Amino acid sequence: MQWIKETFKTEKPIVAMCHLLPLPGDPYFDADGGMEKVVDMARKDFLALQEGGVDSVMFSNEFSLPYLRKVKPETTAAMARVIGELKSEIRIPYGVNVLWDPYASIDLAAATDALFIREIMSGVYASDFGLWDTNTGDIVRHKMRLGLKDLKMLFNIVPEAAKYLADRDIKEIAKTTVFNNKPDVICVSGITAGAATDTQVLADVKNTIPNTAVFANTGSKVETIERILCIADGAVVGTTFKKDGVFENHVDIERVKVFMDKVNEVRS
Repeated sequence: MQWIKETFKTEKPIVAMCHLLPLPGDPYFDADGGMEKVVDMARKDFLALQEGGVDSVMFSNEFSLPYLRKVKPETTAAMARVIGELKSEIRIPYGVNVLWDPYASIDLAAATDALFIREIMSGVYASDFGLWDTNTGDIVRHKMRLGLKDLKMLFNIVPEAAKYLADRDIKEIAKTTVFNNKPDVICVSGITAGAATDTQVLADVKNTIPNTAVFANTGSKVETIERILCIADGAVVGTTFKKDGVFENHVDIERVKVFMDKVNEVRS
C-alpha cells in the first residue's frame, strides 16, 4: 500500500469532503444565486479544509438530494466548472464523487485530473433510491477507455441507506470484492453521512483483507479518530468538520484544525 503515502504524502490520510450546494437540475438548486453561489460556497469550504490541514479533499454533489443512480450531464458539467474555478488554489491531492454514478465520477475525474473516485461499484443493494445494481467490469473498462489507468478506485461496500441484497457476511463481501475487482480502497460506512462507522465491522473487514487499504467512510469525530486510525488505513471525513458538527452547515476551520491536531498526534 505504498501508493497511499505516494498519493496523499502521509500514512493514515484524512480525506475531507467538500460538499457542493444543489446544482442546476437538482430539486433544491438556488436559481437566484446560480452557479456563482455554488462556486463561492465551495471555495469557502475548500479553503477552510485546506488551510485547516487536511491531507486531501474529495468534491461531491452531496446536496443533490434525492440522489440519482445515473446522473444528468448537467450535474457532471456543473461540478467540473466548480473544480475548474478552484483548481489554481488547490495545493493538496483531490478526488471526486458524483453521487451515485461511477461512470460520471470517472468522467469528472478525467476532466479535472482528479486522483481518485469513491463510489458503489460492486454488488446489488436494496436502497432508499431503488434497486441499486452495478457492473464492475464495465466501470473499470470505462476508466481504462479514458486512459485513466492510475485513477484510484475507492469501493464503498457498505453504502448508506442500503442493504446488500444477498444474505452475505460483510467479511465475505470484502474478501470476494478484493479477489474479483481489485479495489484500491475498501470503504466502510455508517447508515448515513455523518453516522459513525462501526469499529467492529471496520476491524472485521481489515482483518479479512489485510493487504488492501480500508478507510472509515463516515462518522469520524475527534473523540473517535484515534481508535479508528488504529484499525483503518485512513478516513473520509465530512460532517464533523462543519459548524456544530451539523451536516447541512458549512465548514468550520477551527473544528478542522482541532481534528487534524488530534490526527497528527495519533500519526506521530
